[in-house]
Amino acid sequence: MSSEDEAPKPATTVPRTGMARFMRGVGSSDSSSSESSDESESDEDDEDEDEDDDDEDEKGIRILSAQEKRLKEMEATGKAIENGLKINDWVAISNEFDKLGRMVHRQQNMSEPAAPLYLKSLINLESSINTTVSKEKEAKKKMNATNAKALTAMKQKIKKALKEFEDDVSKYQKDPEAFEREYLAHISQATQTPATRGPAAAAAPATDADEFTTVGKGGRAQQYTSETIFKHLQAVQEARGKKNTDRAEQIRILEKLLEVSVTPYQRIRVLLALISYRFDYNSALSTHMPAELWLAAQREVDQLLSIVTTDTNYSVQEITDDYDELVERSPETEGGVVKIRGSIISFVDRLDDEFTRSLQNIDPHGTEYVDRLKDEKVLYTTICRSQAFYEKTDPKDPLARVIMRRLEHIYSKPNAVVQALESAAASDVQVKPTMSLEIQGDTTALIHALCAHLYKSGNSLLRTRAMLSHIYHHALYNNFYTARDMLLMSHLQESIHSADVATQILYNRTVVQLGLCAFRLGLIKEAQSTLLEIFTTQRVKELLAQGVHQQRFQTLTPEQEKAEKQRQLPFHMHINTELLEAAFLVSSMLVEIPLLASIDSEEQRRKTISKPFRRLLDFADRQVFTGPPESTRDHIMQASKALQDGEWEKCRDLIQSIKIWSLMPECASVKEMLAKRIQEQGLKTYLFTYAPHYSSCSLSLLSRTFALPLRTVSSIVSKMIWNEELSASLDQSAGVVVFHRMELSRQQQLAQTIADKLGVLVDQNEKTLDVKMGGSVGWNERGGDKGAKGGEQAQERRGRGERTRGARGGARGGRGARFAQGLGNQMPGGGQRQA
Repeated sequence: MSSEDEAPKPATTVPRTGMARFMRGVGSSDSSSSESSDESESDEDDEDEDEDDDDEDEKGIRILSAQEKRLKEMEATGKAIENGLKINDWVAISNEFDKLGRMVHRQQNMSEPAAPLYLKSLINLESSINTTVSKEKEAKKKMNATNAKALTAMKQKIKKALKEFEDDVSKYQKDPEAFEREYLAHISQATQTPATRGPAAAAAPATDADEFTTVGKGGRAQQYTSETIFKHLQAVQEARGKKNTDRAEQIRILEKLLEVSVTPYQRIRVLLALISYRFDYNSALSTHMPAELWLAAQREVDQLLSIVTTDTNYSVQEITDDYDELVERSPETEGGVVKIRGSIISFVDRLDDEFTRSLQNIDPHGTEYVDRLKDEKVLYTTICRSQAFYEKTDPKDPLARVIMRRLEHIYSKPNAVVQALESAAASDVQVKPTMSLEIQGDTTALIHALCAHLYKSGNSLLRTRAMLSHIYHHALYNNFYTARDMLLMSHLQESIHSADVATQILYNRTVVQLGLCAFRLGLIKEAQSTLLEIFTTQRVKELLAQGVHQQRFQTLTPEQEKAEKQRQLPFHMHINTELLEAAFLVSSMLVEIPLLASIDSEEQRRKTISKPFRRLLDFADRQVFTGPPESTRDHIMQASKALQDGEWEKCRDLIQSIKIWSLMPECASVKEMLAKRIQEQGLKTYLFTYAPHYSSCSLSLLSRTFALPLRTVSSIVSKMIWNEELSASLDQSAGVVVFHRMELSRQQQLAQTIADKLGVLVDQNEKTLDVKMGGSVGWNERGGDKGAKGGEQAQERRGRGERTRGARGGARGGRGARFAQGLGNQMPGGGQRQA
């Protein structure tokens, strides 16, 4: 160092504590003790860097700027994050990510752009978090609480960071290499200062962003031109599905190939490969496809449809002859239409499935669900484009599939939503399909045209689903009789048990919507009988694919739970189960309460009542104290008890105060209809209750009591007499209804009870004997004898003027007293028998 022939030793880094230490780093001939003491006080980092760079002293080392130091620190932190990912240590990853975030915010304070390394870390961490979460759901052994807490915290941090750097991330994903070139150019401009020393550093060339090129295997530069498209495309396709293949890099290569492609054949080939790669990007994950990838795939499907629609010399088909994939093909060389192996309808199906899957995995109560639902408009436009294309090329099977996809998007939606989708499709579609809203006129005609085409197709599954969708649409638009006749004539109820799960779910939804349609129109009996079957199972949500049924002593395996969740419908397609239950219970109340009043024995009462309604009613009767109603069931049960006691006005008020009716579009008309039905069923309950106790009753009194017109009262009484529900005659001249009955003595009542029990005993003995003998010999004869005997007994009772629902016992007295008290004691009291 003291020799004058040697060059001074260059410094390795920018000094931290001033010019004195920098001069010491350059070197001096002075070797005094003061210099050595200064060197002993230097930082450890400077000593390490001096030792590492001893072999480069003679070449000259460039002094690192503060910006480059931060970049090296970020690279070290990024490696620490990668090491944490390898061992699944989310606590360490969270700490390192916080450190990385502080570095980035320091860059922002210096007005520097976001580093590509940070953006790449964000993307990789998001993918790793999704993978870890999906594996954790299926894993038998869960991670510890600390690690799980750190994973949850990282999920929120990544979500916040992606939202903050949304523009930079999208720009980086679109073209990572161009983004890096811009960043390096910015750094080179910021570091062009006299910070280099030594002849080697002075002779070093300046950093130029234009000199960066993509390097392949062996260090050779990759050149993407139109002449080498097929060679690179084959290499990408051969790497597809292999282990350790960088799918993001493959997608970037295909995007570059799409940019340099010039002929329609080249663009079609690249687009087919690019769309397939986008769908396979998250194939290992159980979550949905990211919205950015989905939108990119949707745009590329539109681009592919535009090419094959405008240029009819090229056709994409699933089955073609073998051809050389490394040779350019054109209509001139092929001597006609160029057939390319591929499937557009499979892309459309995958787009629709991924869109549904994303809606299944997004929280339906947040704004993200609404934002994602807006993408249905562009998806519907793509489906209409593909329908127009297949109508032009006329392949039957893909056309039927795409029409079914279009039908599934509009059959369950109201008219305003369908018109919005159709208007968006009509404004964007290059070639409009023959079946559109503008051509058909209204939504019902459009649905009919789509279903009629599917009825003519040879696919039985599509025909079944089209029929169910058509019935659902008619029920949604209150065409009850049309929908009911279509369902009965289709005979689907006989074969639906052998259909696939998705079709059975659609059948259940159709039946439920038919019951709601009957309820809205005031057809109470039809609504009750239609909804009874599904409510008897007590698995309404599971049958409608709106929830997973949890049985008490059964647990689902992870595979079964995953399959159940995949069947669930998106939230915007759900039928409100509370509204459905309210309609069923109110219908059951209006049907069953008058029937309860007309039955004598407890055995008959057990047989005739629907089990769901009877169970709730019995539970309400057992309550010692009944408070104000809170839920929908409470309102209906208290209304049922009020109707039994004759308080029809209280019953009406309770039913109309249910808030769930506001979800019906015809809320006011439904409430008015229910009030009218409660009045009519209250009148029937009144007549069934008091028929055994009075010889006649005034029609005008009935009219005033139930606030019904006299004509309506006469009509109801006449129908009850005609249907043999009431043993009476109507005297319109006197304005009274005269009751007919025969009083049975105590001995006769006991004899009739004994005869009924003996009949039941004989039936049981005959069944037991038949099972023991192992055959059905003589069963038809015995059945015929019993039928004839029963007919004779019924004819004899009618001849005596006796009815099956005739004499009411003393047990009816208590209920009659409560009924009279509820009506305000309007019936005459004492021994007076004439009303």
